[in-house]
Amino acid sequence: MPSRIASTGVVCLLAALLGSIIVPVAAATTTDADQGLMIDHFDPETGKRIIPNERCLICHGDDQQKTDVRDDGSPVQIFVHREQIESSVHGSLQCTSCHVTIDRVPHREAPAVIVGCVECHRETWAEHKDDPDGEYERLAVVNEQIDSYLQSIHAQPHALDQSHTNATCYDCHQGHNVGELGSIQRAEFRLNNPEVCGDCHEAQLDEYRTSTHGKLVLEDGDSDAAVCSDCHTTHDIAPAETDKAKLAITQNCGNCHEAAQRTYFKSYHGQVHRLGYTDAAKCHDCHGGHLVKGEDDPTSEIHADNRLENCRNCHEEANENFLSFWPHGDAHDRENYPELWGFRVFMEILIFAVMAFFWVHVLLWLFRELMDRSQGKGFVEDLSKPDLVYFRRFPVVWRWIHFLFAIATMVLILTGTTLLFSHTAWAKAVVEFLGGIRMEGIIHRTAAVIWLSIFIAHLAIATSNIWRKRKTFEWFGSTSMVPSMKDFCDLRDMFKWFLGRGPRPQFSHWTYWQKFDYWAPFWGATVIGISGLILFMPDKTSLILPGWTFNIANLVHAEEALLAAIFLNSVHFFNVHFRPERFPMSTAIFTGVIPIDEFKHDHRLEYERLVEAGELDKHLVHRPSRRMSLAASFITTVLIMAGLALLTLVLIGLVTLPR
Repeated sequence: MPSRIASTGVVCLLAALLGSIIVPVAAATTTDADQGLMIDHFDPETGKRIIPNERCLICHGDDQQKTDVRDDGSPVQIFVHREQIESSVHGSLQCTSCHVTIDRVPHREAPAVIVGCVECHRETWAEHKDDPDGEYERLAVVNEQIDSYLQSIHAQPHALDQSHTNATCYDCHQGHNVGELGSIQRAEFRLNNPEVCGDCHEAQLDEYRTSTHGKLVLEDGDSDAAVCSDCHTTHDIAPAETDKAKLAITQNCGNCHEAAQRTYFKSYHGQVHRLGYTDAAKCHDCHGGHLVKGEDDPTSEIHADNRLENCRNCHEEANENFLSFWPHGDAHDRENYPELWGFRVFMEILIFAVMAFFWVHVLLWLFRELMDRSQGKGFVEDLSKPDLVYFRRFPVVWRWIHFLFAIATMVLILTGTTLLFSHTAWAKAVVEFLGGIRMEGIIHRTAAVIWLSIFIAHLAIATSNIWRKRKTFEWFGSTSMVPSMKDFCDLRDMFKWFLGRGPRPQFSHWTYWQKFDYWAPFWGATVIGISGLILFMPDKTSLILPGWTFNIANLVHAEEALLAAIFLNSVHFFNVHFRPERFPMSTAIFTGVIPIDEFKHDHRLEYERLVEAGELDKHLVHRPSRRMSLAASFITTVLIMAGLALLTLVLIGLVTLPR
């Protein structure tokens, strides 16, 4: 027994000696850096404890104990990946830079999560934005995103207090794993984006999982497919029911579906959207929001079996004919939309041919009159000796019809081209000035009813006059508006005069260009009127017409209106007001009379016929009163200025029109 005790004593003594050697050696092998990481320091200026990250990771970096239990018994995830922190953009920061309530380690009470992301990024940028090395230049973008975030639904109800917001920065960005551009973290974050959003938006995530987008992202790992932030934006996120969110989502669809967005913007639905309103169908109204699926999927909202019910969300009386409507009909796609392509080509040829011919006519006419005036030829009104005798050209009823028709036409051009050129700033300003897209539509349709009513009233009056004079009426007489062979001869002789190869032709009561100005509205009223009625009452017209007629009506309506707008405010204005013999304007349409010398010059054949028949005196009147002349000049000036302004807006829209 004593020997056993002695042996034990020897062993203990040897162990003590060995320990005295190993411990100092082990201590000597611990670097100063390691000791520094494990020891708390104090800021010499503030006296605040500086806790090394390594101290925090003793507990939070232990992958064998990833959870802990709060004082109330609830489990809490405490594990943090050391590698994620070190490789993140915040890898050089102290843990307590964000977890500012921690003042010692270990801490017993659960720390309040008060992470000053907003203040920190703003203060850091303010401090380093002028640094020449550009190390912090990315913070400029970050602060722009912060400004967007502070306006979003996520920053409510208290934007600056991250503990009292709907979603904080670290809810979305995973505070310990924020990667740089192009990093693995960023790529992983994109694929995880739906799951991150789904932590709060569970129902939406469940729908998204079954969608085309969701399957590509969550099942196939396709990072090119749409995730939540692609549609809802990353930071400036608005409540889904607001116009801001609806407009942003529809606009963002085009980031991937460019061709579909281009054709959508050509439609009435898209034009309304581009003006900044959500009154018409948007992408998600037809395709679904989180349940976007292909048209071959029986559960898709655009499947043939579901599409009609989808249309009825807006068009309550829609019938089967609606299904043949081309939501993304492309007038430039001859293969898939030959009818629409054909109408576009026809209308463009018509516009080009008419405008090319008459603009050449205008330029040559301007040149010849300027040449004649320089040589002392042509008609020049002597303003020092105004005519006292005038010839009555238009009765009161025609003057009123012209005035109302001009007003209605200009209103139609203004309200119609705001849709056609919805991409322009002036169109948005006009619609806002008019009181919004709904009020703009009411004004446009009201003007259209007035316009067609005036046109029909004119036809009724003209038909009545012809009927009363049916026994003596000459369809091709000197006072008839029906084109005759003489008009074609006059056109030929006019071009000869333009080129200096013949005298100016003599005209009767109406010239060939006046007859064209008269008959062109018949074509225009027919095309614009019928197409306008189709678009005005789609539910009713679809009872007898297929849905694709809406596409053609929309195209033809816009193209013909464009032709009328350009022709009336350029060619017609020149013929009546701007040619040197009439510049700066003619007020005959509002006074109803023209000086007798002007009548002799412009309508020599009619003047001679009336003199020979002894009927000239029946048409002669006194000079209009000064009040009437001033009123006519004022009205004419206003209409001309309005017409030129409309022409300018239309040309701006055409030049800037996206293709």
